Amino acid sequence: MTDSRLNTLRNWLKALEASWQLDLDSLQPASADASFRRYFRIVSKNPNFGTLIVMDAPPQHEPLDAFIKVDLLLSKAGLNVPKILEQNLAEGFLLLNDLGTKTYLGELNNESADHLYKDATHALVLMQLASKPDVLPNYDEALLQRELDLFPEWYLKKHLSVELSQQHTDQLKKSFELIIENNLAQARVYVHRDYHSRNLMVTDNNNPGVIDFQDAVYGPITYDASSLWRDAYIAWPEERLIDWVIKFWEEGRKAGLPMPNDFGQFYRDFEWMGLQRHLKVLGIFARLLHRDGKDGYLKDIPLVLEYAIATANRYIELKPLARILESTRPNQA
Repeated sequence: MTDSRLNTLRNWLKALEASWQLDLDSLQPASADASFRRYFRIVSKNPNFGTLIVMDAPPQHEPLDAFIKVDLLLSKAGLNVPKILEQNLAEGFLLLNDLGTKTYLGELNNESADHLYKDATHALVLMQLASKPDVLPNYDEALLQRELDLFPEWYLKKHLSVELSQQHTDQLKKSFELIIENNLAQARVYVHRDYHSRNLMVTDNNNPGVIDFQDAVYGPITYDASSLWRDAYIAWPEERLIDWVIKFWEEGRKAGLPMPNDFGQFYRDFEWMGLQRHLKVLGIFARLLHRDGKDGYLKDIPLVLEYAIATANRYIELKPLARILESTRPNQA
């Protein structure tokens, strides 16, 4: 680990060494994500902590303001999010408590899933109950459209070298309009935006630990549910998935969240929101490869594509989109 930011980070940690009893030689990479952020783990000789997390977020790419704002918001709502122990906004560093190394993705199996998803459902309801307008950016039509546009730009054109005919371009445009119309008609709440198995940590107290929330917005009530149960990294039989979504719908309605009285309507909203997300994700995974040189997400494209195809095929008005998607399957591309 020899780069200029790392040297700056080490100097900042040295200034904190005494107050947090840091073992500077123990600094090790913890993880990196799909952005410019990266994380380190460092040992604290204070038995109350054991290890701490250091976030490195280059200010020109990843300003810390949003992370800090949402962290405090979710903490106040009762969620288990990292506690901000020290901050250096000018240079882009945070010292956080450590939520551990057990992700939902690593711990989910047929036996643990019901319990883990029950905890994740409860945390999601708590977050949505805290929702207020004009606090977080709006998940508006322009943002939904920009996200959908990633699909033809990066997945079809850049990744697959597909040039759509005028007919297919018109069909795609119409499908996008229908999807956005549904998304905008839903009740609005706080949206984590990446509420899935890689961003939920299994913790002993107040499970789950919730991370990677800095892009949170105010938007459709089914978005995080679709992230959680139509997860790009793990798939479940449809009957189990529906059962978990029913439990979320029931708990949300009981708590007073603005959910439809008819579960069929809620599930349709869940599916259409998931489709918007999956089209976006196909574009993002392709962009990560072709623009950023990150190929680690390529293996996850087939599952996301199958989610999108299955959903589009279930609705007559989305059949043209389903045909376009089916034409991009590897054995047909």
